[in-house]
Amino acid sequence: MRHEDLTPPTSRPGPRRRPVFATAALAGLCLTAAGCAGDGGQSPGSASGPASAASSPSPARSSAPTPSDSPSPSASSSAKPLPRGPLTGRTVVIDPGHNPGNVEHTREINAQVDMGNGRKECDTTGTSTNSGYAEARFTLDVSRRLRTLLEAQGAKVVLTQDGDRPFGPCVDERARIGNKAQADAVVSVHADGSATGNRGFHVILPAAVDGDGADTSKIVTPSRELGVRIAGNFVRVTGSAPSNYIGGDTGLDTRDDLGGLNLSTVPKVFIECGNMRDPKDAALLTSADWRQKAALGIAEGIGSYLKR
Repeated sequence: MRHEDLTPPTSRPGPRRRPVFATAALAGLCLTAAGCAGDGGQSPGSASGPASAASSPSPARSSAPTPSDSPSPSASSSAKPLPRGPLTGRTVVIDPGHNPGNVEHTREINAQVDMGNGRKECDTTGTSTNSGYAEARFTLDVSRRLRTLLEAQGAKVVLTQDGDRPFGPCVDERARIGNKAQADAVVSVHADGSATGNRGFHVILPAAVDGDGADTSKIVTPSRELGVRIAGNFVRVTGSAPSNYIGGDTGLDTRDDLGGLNLSTVPKVFIECGNMRDPKDAALLTSADWRQKAALGIAEGIGSYLKR
């Protein structure tokens, strides 16, 4: 089962060999352009449920700033003065998928909330690697690294949660945070929980949804551009290939069953950085060095979009 949504997405093809051109095409697109159940978008057959805590992976050795993997009581929006840079005046909302505390608040996160074209669970626990490294810990770590990289370029960055609340927020509140901030871009960070052999990342784009409190008509096109730029830069920086099981080898997937996208009024995408249940992908996701690359790839995609 998938870690955000009770409503399954449309049927998708199973694993298949990926054409050699897929990765190159995304990377080229970036360079020419640039410069479970829960709002997480895992594939059919994904594993979810309470994700146990595991020992923190070793610290990053990258020269770039590498925030701690441990929860922080700090506010979701940094109060420190920002340097002037190419993203000065821009607001980016980063949405770390799930919450490490969700596992202890199953009653609250199981409550039904509006998702724009139906109702669904407030949130879910997310998935984990087979060794117990929780998706919620992964998403917080990458999101904090991403915040540091974007703030260094002058962007105002807001996190929907920073390990500073007992659970959630619910998927509808996550959307409202981005809307209230009038964000120039919103990115929800996740990792998938599919079958062994299913590998790679994919970026989820909002579908055209109109009715029952949702209207994505104004954000479909800019969200797609944001997603394409993130995908291209993610390939280039991390070396990871687009998903071999979702998105038809493009690294892009469009969905209408995610409340975080349906209720957004500003450009927004999700990124599933890899499959936590595949040993090879899990080795990447549990590496602090790779998580720094993942954050950099996402940051460069966001920067490319905002500087266009």
